[in-house]
Parts: sequence; structure tokens; C-alpha cells
Amino acid sequence: KYFLLAVDSRKIDQEGRIPDETLEKLKSLGLFGTQVPEEYGGLGLSNTMYARLGEVIGLDASIAVTLAAHQAIGLKGIILAGSKEQKARYLPRLASGEHVAAFCLTEPASGSDAASIRTRATLSADKRHYILNGAKVWITNGGLANVFTVFAKTEVVDSDGSVKDKITAFIVERDFACEVHFENTRVPVENVLGEVGGGFKVAMNILNSGRFSMGSTVAGMLKKLIEMTAEYACTRRQFGRSLSEFGLIQEKFALMAQKAYVMESMAYLTAAMLDAPGFPDCSIEAAMVKVFSSEGAWTCVSEALQVLGGAGYVRDYPHERLLRDSRILLIFEGTNEILRMYIALTGLQHAGRILTARVNELKRGNVTTIMETVGQRLRDSLGRTVDLGLTGKLGVVHPSLADGAHKLEENVYYFGRSVETLLLRFGKTIVEEQLVLKRVANVLINLYGMAAVLSRASRSIRLGLRDHDHEVLLASIFCSEAYHQNLFTLSQLDKHSPENLDELLKKVSQQILEKRAYICTHPLDRTS
Repeated sequence: KYFLLAVDSRKIDQEGRIPDETLEKLKSLGLFGTQVPEEYGGLGLSNTMYARLGEVIGLDASIAVTLAAHQAIGLKGIILAGSKEQKARYLPRLASGEHVAAFCLTEPASGSDAASIRTRATLSADKRHYILNGAKVWITNGGLANVFTVFAKTEVVDSDGSVKDKITAFIVERDFACEVHFENTRVPVENVLGEVGGGFKVAMNILNSGRFSMGSTVAGMLKKLIEMTAEYACTRRQFGRSLSEFGLIQEKFALMAQKAYVMESMAYLTAAMLDAPGFPDCSIEAAMVKVFSSEGAWTCVSEALQVLGGAGYVRDYPHERLLRDSRILLIFEGTNEILRMYIALTGLQHAGRILTARVNELKRGNVTTIMETVGQRLRDSLGRTVDLGLTGKLGVVHPSLADGAHKLEENVYYFGRSVETLLLRFGKTIVEEQLVLKRVANVLINLYGMAAVLSRASRSIRLGLRDHDHEVLLASIFCSEAYHQNLFTLSQLDKHSPENLDELLKKVSQQILEKRAYICTHPLDRTS
């Protein structure tokens, strides 16, 4: 209610700052400490409840980014890797909002390649401080923060006695006479976060743990966007009819609703897994949520603005602001290109271990394995009927969603066969095949989305939730579209497929980049 009635998003955007009274209200609501444990003065929310809160916070992008930078990455390192003393010293004031946190990793010459940072921390002669020198850029909350999680290169003695540069994480206070530019900044050794040399792992754990919430935050924004745009479409008349009666306009609303439903489903499925005791690492799932949600946001805001036409460009409506706000989502917390490589390579690493075991069995002449492999190839050639048990008496998917479940099963099965072929073809060199890895990631993201919506819609049916039939429609549409996208993508993974244009694309880009220009002659030119 507060976000709907009291937050003036247009004013925040025009003035480029969040009013002090708004920040104070956010602090009084406990929003600066939602994931800080209760023992340190926070709300101690589960990942699921944090995602739910994100739906509301997402109604204003400036506030959402400020709070996310503070909690999801700024102070998260202290929660994940901090000592008891560090937690007791910093978390209470960070939870209350008395202090604001920021995350300092990116540098002028180091963006996605976090391992190439140049900021350096050198141990002082008395071994009581690290002397920090360097600069960080694009630091959200940089002007507000009192506490920074800073990453710097340090010299670390390896187990074999050699000295290597490794990244270390530090807790740096503004009171240490520093800004986001560090010049001989003295940081006490007790402010090392985690282990000396273990900063890269700390950074990755921080980023991986927070990405899932983008799904619910963006979904919250899209729900409000759909509401505002639908009001316009139903009241605006052209050619004697309201815009809402035209098929191309209706298509846009179906797309927006579908995207919101899928990202919301993916986010809450991931949050539930993160909340489950002892559940394995969910960094791949969180990355998939981030990629799908950020790209979905950009697509949906663009489509919504198109409904308004020229009116969407003026500040009387929030659409132009939302378009600006949504574009950064594809870049921060890991660019979508980098995350696609991470999703694909991590998934292939797991598949590679299984395949290695099978290949070893074949090399040893294991008759059973050989017969299974031959039989598998024969079944592949005869038909595409696959049953992984998602439906039927023991299935988890409701019968009304059986078609979507079968599409998921078939995609999963043939994706597995494609992965096996890729690993055999490329081996370890697959890490250099970015166009291939992009396709692998795209299929994985679609598969996870299909699983999420089938699970959610089935649950809604069984619980008799309101409008569950609408959920079935959205889930069915997405599963059908994702299924056909996956089939086309899988066909592109075949080196000799006519759908695979990789070599042509590389040739075009090489010719352009060699001259650093668009190289075609003008259509009006008559001579070479």
C-alpha cells in the first residue's frame, strides 16, 4: 500500500534521488534488513518471502535497485562469509538502515572478467592493515554507502611455496577515509571477508545467491504495467473500436502475461529450492531466472509502450521510464552473455562426468552398455515418443497439462542426446564454442521454465485456486512455444544442419571487425 500511494516514482526519476523521508520510511518498515538474521536485528526472511516482498519493491525501480544493492550483494558477503565478530559489528546497523552497503567489484578496465581486477591490497609492515589502492566504477549506492564489500588482488603464498596474485574480499568503511576510489586506504586485517585469496569465490557466491529474486521483482513490475496498459487499451478508441479489440494488441497482452507467469514461476521454484534444508547449489537455476526475467522485462515494456504509441514516449505515462529502467537488467549482476556461458558450461560439466563413465564402459567392452547404446540409437531413429513419468498415476503433472508434460519430456530426452554428441565432437574445446553454448543455455532456460509452469499450474488445479484455468492456458502456450523453439535450436546444434549458420555469421563479423565499419557499398553507388 505504501509503494502504491506514497512513493512518487516520477519525482524520484526526475530528481535523480530518493527523498530522505522515503528512505526513512523504508528503514522503519525493516526493508534494509529483510534477509539479515533476526539475532542481528533483521527480519530474517526466507528466500521465498524475500521474493514475495520483491514483487512490491519492484513497483519502483530506483528503490528496488537501492535495496537490492544493499542486501542482495552489498551486505550478503558478511552473511555468507563473515566471522561472528564481523556480523556482530556490521549487521545490526546495516539491518536498521543506519548504514547502507555497497558492492565494489567492477573497475574501469574490468567488467565481466572479474579475475582481471587491478585494485591491489598490500599487507603493511606491521601486518595489522592492508593498504588498498585502486578504483571501482558503476557502484550502486556508492554515494550513500557507509560499508563497502571491496575486492582486490593480494599476494598469497600457495601450498607449493610459490607466491601468486589472488582476489581477497574486504569490508571497508567510509570512515577509513576512502571513497570508491582508494588511495593508500588502510583496512584492518580483521576486515578480511572470508579467507585471504578466497575473494573470487566470495564474489561469485554473493552474485549467485541474489539473482533469483529478479524474477519476482520484475513480475511485480509487469503486473502493474499490464494493469496500466490494459486500462489504456480498453478506453482508447481507433477506427471506431477500442484498441483491446484488435488481434495484434491482444497478442501483446498474452505475451506480457505469459512472460510474467513464467518468470514468477521460475523465481518461486528456485526460492523454494534455496529454502529447502541441504538442497544443493542453485546458482544455475538463479542464473536462468535472471536471464529469462531481464529479457522478458525488456520485451514486455517495449510491447506495452507500443500499445500507447507516441503517448508512451511522454512522461505523463511511466512507460518510457520503465523502458530505461529495464534495459540495465540485461547487464548488471552478470551480463546475460556471461550467464549463458555459465549456465551451459556448468550443465555440460555435469553431463560430461556421466558421459565419461559411459565411454569408459564402452572402451572396456561392457556388452550391456554397448547394447543399451545401440538400442538407444535405434529408438531415436524410429520415433519421438518419450515417457519420463511426468503424467499418469504416479505423475506430478495434472492430466489437463499432459500435452505440455509430453513436450517437456521429449525436449529433455533429445537435449540429452544432443549434449552427448556435442561433448564427443568438441571435447574440452567446447569452452571456446560460444554460439554452441548460447544454444545449450537457451534450451536449458526453456526447459526450466517449462518445468516451473507445469509444476505451478498443476498445484493450482489441485488446490482449486482461483483462475487456475487461466494458468493452464499460460502454461500450455509457453510449453508449446518453448518446445518448438527447442526443436529448432537442437537442429542448429547439428554441425551440418542447414539451420546452422555459425560459419557464415563468423565470416561476416570478421570482415566488419577487420575494418571496424559497415563495409557494404551504398545502394546508389555506381563504381567500385
